[in-house]
Amino acid sequence: MTFVDQAKVDRLEYAVQRLGSAAVAFSGGADSTLLLAVCLKVLGSEHVLAVTADSPTLPRSELAEAQALARELGAQHLVIATHEMRDARYVSNSPDRCYYCKQELFNDMRQAAIGRGYQHLVYGATADDLGDVRPGMQAAREAEAVAPLLEAGFSKRDVRGLSRQMNLRTWDKPSSACLSSRFAYGTALTLEGLTRVERAEDYLRRQLGFRQVRVRDQGTAARIEVEVDALARLIQNPERSQIVGAFKAFGYTYVTVNLEGFRSGSLNDVLQVANKVATGTATEEC
Repeated sequence: MTFVDQAKVDRLEYAVQRLGSAAVAFSGGADSTLLLAVCLKVLGSEHVLAVTADSPTLPRSELAEAQALARELGAQHLVIATHEMRDARYVSNSPDRCYYCKQELFNDMRQAAIGRGYQHLVYGATADDLGDVRPGMQAAREAEAVAPLLEAGFSKRDVRGLSRQMNLRTWDKPSSACLSSRFAYGTALTLEGLTRVERAEDYLRRQLGFRQVRVRDQGTAARIEVEVDALARLIQNPERSQIVGAFKAFGYTYVTVNLEGFRSGSLNDVLQVANKVATGTATEEC
């Protein structure tokens, strides 16, 4: 077990204590679950509200998980409906898509928090998020939301370490992201496409037991990503034949596998390459 430095934990608890009361953006992932648990510990349940945004981009299984975790932690939990799929800027799926989603989330959260007497909006960004393309963090800053984990210098590794110390079952939960992240930038988002991806990933997890899964939707083709050590199982019979049959029933014509395996943030690789080309720093290896 990796133990988190106590000084870092103290910084986190102090950052939370200063808030007085907080509405926590709660997805049920490892980061937001730890943040909610620490807020409850430091501030008390009467001063903390967990807020989950529900929309077609959130898998039903993740919504159910967030509701179950909130109950286990003894948190007041509010599920609010967000409508990013009505926003043409979001649906166009540009690289700043997440900005428009988080802008609506934090605006709705602020209304809910103020109406219930909560002083601050908090969310679960960590130090690792600074090294990736995160337009949603700009929306958070504009909404004056605070990130105690980031303020305390927590990395993803720290989150998992402290979560385990606190006996949170999310300590080893696979990373997740909204279903929109399964579509290449510039590919318009549709309810049909989101549903197809959700069904495909749910099949791989629930029916076949793969833990870390992404199904990248490429129109008529699905590109499956699993952890590298699960690749061999993915492509062997009878698993392979079952997957092909199921995915064709979901509406895909072709079923492919990414031999590089799952890697968080891979959708942004194209942006990093484009930036290198624009700045004249690209090499043949790109």
